[in-house]
Amino acid sequence: MIEDEAKAQVHDDADPLRGYRDEFHIPRHGDVEMAYFCGNSLGLQPKGARACVDEVMDKWARDAVEGHFLDPAPWMPYHALVRDALAEVVGAQPLEVVAMNSLTANLHLMMVSFYRPADERTAILMEAGAFPSDRHAMASQLQARGLSAEECLIEVEPDQADGTFSMAAIERAIAEHGPRLALILWPGVQYRTGQAFDLKEIAHLGHAAGAMVGVDLAHAVGNLPLRLHDSGADFAVWCHYKYMNSGPGAVGGCFVHERHAHTDRPRFAGWWGHDQASRFRMAPEFVPTPGADGWQLSNPPILGLAPLRASLDLFSRAGMPALRAKSERLTGYLEQLILKHLSDTLQIVTPAMPEQRGCQLSLRVAGGRERGRALFEHLSAQGVLGDWREPDVIRISPAPLYNNHADVLRFARAVQEWQA
Repeated sequence: MIEDEAKAQVHDDADPLRGYRDEFHIPRHGDVEMAYFCGNSLGLQPKGARACVDEVMDKWARDAVEGHFLDPAPWMPYHALVRDALAEVVGAQPLEVVAMNSLTANLHLMMVSFYRPADERTAILMEAGAFPSDRHAMASQLQARGLSAEECLIEVEPDQADGTFSMAAIERAIAEHGPRLALILWPGVQYRTGQAFDLKEIAHLGHAAGAMVGVDLAHAVGNLPLRLHDSGADFAVWCHYKYMNSGPGAVGGCFVHERHAHTDRPRFAGWWGHDQASRFRMAPEFVPTPGADGWQLSNPPILGLAPLRASLDLFSRAGMPALRAKSERLTGYLEQLILKHLSDTLQIVTPAMPEQRGCQLSLRVAGGRERGRALFEHLSAQGVLGDWREPDVIRISPAPLYNNHADVLRFARAVQEWQA
């Protein structure tokens, strides 16, 4: 058995963020807390989320329609309550971000504005093996414009043995297809492998080729320190139910770079994106609110935004630099235990360089799918919950707000017990 309890305890005792674990509901496995590593799929519930939801429910009961205007937290400007903290998490200006809709809905809205095929420039470049919803969105946008995915969707294949991408491969693909490219859509973190990318370099390469550049941050937001404004990407979309801990199906997020803040770029419009000063004049002409707010369609779901307020409070207090430092310690400890004790069973697919990964390590189980599923089910039976991705990958993601070194050690011991 791996004897590492004292070392794990020393690390956890010295952790300046250790108190944040107490601000989450940790699911239980029998009489003990679960070792929960699914923050890359659904983050845990902040204990403060219920109070934010109850505040809305109480206001609805007490004030009814007047709740749109009365303190605390009136509903008319409610989405603005999350703007500054959200901008800080993603490294953007407040004007550039908005919480609205869901990730794929936002991706479609962004493509209406930023995928503008013309003449020979009709292609979209993305990574092969992308999350299916992204590919569905790309293909359906092409179809809606009378184009075919077979001709216009370019999927860059990974060029490294573990299924990851070198920057050279991305650069070659952009150079090869540059004259055809209307849009590049790339992930901040690849969902299956956990590989993180240099978004600034990808945006630079894409713009130099004459393409627009968008980013899917589903597995990056709340995971890595992001600098969206400085990256130069034209837009980004993400969800808030993973590392941002805002509940199942949480309201998504969207970034539109400042240089597009006052553009007359085509878009699908709705009244909540109309200029706030004249919105209630109910005129037929659409006048967009400057910035990302101008891409809103309908008034926001207040009950859906409420848990995000609670989560962003935790992120603001902890700070992304401290969260990232702890994340590197936890993931490094997980990597160390695997390489030292579990290498006969687990192959780490995620890159070893810290700047090329976030919380997640994707682990391929030796022996193929059947053996991988057996290990996954053993872990679940021990109260150690990661998630499974076909055909043979277990994803383990120690989230720094609520995971600790003791959780990581528990995972390693459960694997060791299974392989014995």
